[in-house]
Amino acid sequence: MTRSTIATDKAPSAIGPYSQAVRAGNTVYFSGQIPLDPATGHLVEGDIATQTRRVFDNLVAVAEAAGGKLSDIVRVGIYVTDLGNFAAVNAVMAEYFQQPYPARSTIEVSGLPKGAQVEVDAILVLP
Repeated sequence: MTRSTIATDKAPSAIGPYSQAVRAGNTVYFSGQIPLDPATGHLVEGDIATQTRRVFDNLVAVAEAAGGKLSDIVRVGIYVTDLGNFAAVNAVMAEYFQQPYPARSTIEVSGLPKGAQVEVDAILVLP
């Protein structure tokens, strides 16, 4: 099986020793995206909805760089620093995905890189 890295300047560069995504066969594994502006590398300011939109915009860019689209995503992992934000994150996710929805987990964590409120990783299967 061939393995290749996916990279785009339309999403933030990795802030550590990892790739934005890795393709193995027809499956693409996304690293977690936090709400970094790809142009500046800085965390976007705003509420949880604003940060979540930036995260999903970053995921769209990585999906496109991999030759896919958001609707090819089969699993999403969401990490939030406050599970009280679940409804707001859920509402934003509904703006980006249509049925059939991907499988998903949402987990509260004690902290995320750069003080982000939300991080999302994903698995995409190319047609």
